[in-house]
Amino acid sequence: MTVNLNQVESLTLQGQIAVPYTWWVGRVGSRFLIALRDEAKIIGNRCNRCNTVYVPPRGNCGSCFEDIDQFVEVSNEGVVSAYTVVRFKYPLQPVDTPFAYALIHLDGADVSLAHIIKADLDKLKNGVRVRALFKERSERTGHILDIDSFQII
Repeated sequence: MTVNLNQVESLTLQGQIAVPYTWWVGRVGSRFLIALRDEAKIIGNRCNRCNTVYVPPRGNCGSCFEDIDQFVEVSNEGVVSAYTVVRFKYPLQPVDTPFAYALIHLDGADVSLAHIIKADLDKLKNGVRVRALFKERSERTGHILDIDSFQII
């Protein structure tokens, strides 16, 4: 049987698939998450060659491709460099709407960290200073959301 594709009606099936999964974050990622969980500290790492400080830390420098083994503590305060406000509720979002996803350039780091801002969204703009709000020690589990959110200061 031959089918003339010009005579076939196109159909679209809309759907959503939730694909929850877990993965090992490795030695470098584990050290970052353990510092969040156990000490409520944000650590990064510094490239020995170009001195770039990455938060979250990574195994290799994105600029010069050197292995990185020098960990440093950075400030829990920084500046918003970009953001988007989320008003549409969706089951896979980390918190209730409205909230903002923001790129936060922490003091002492050379790259921005993506995280969330929950309050004072009417005051949110590029260049505003923010501070990390950590969950209580008993609630921290070694997850990026051990930083509950960032707060405008």
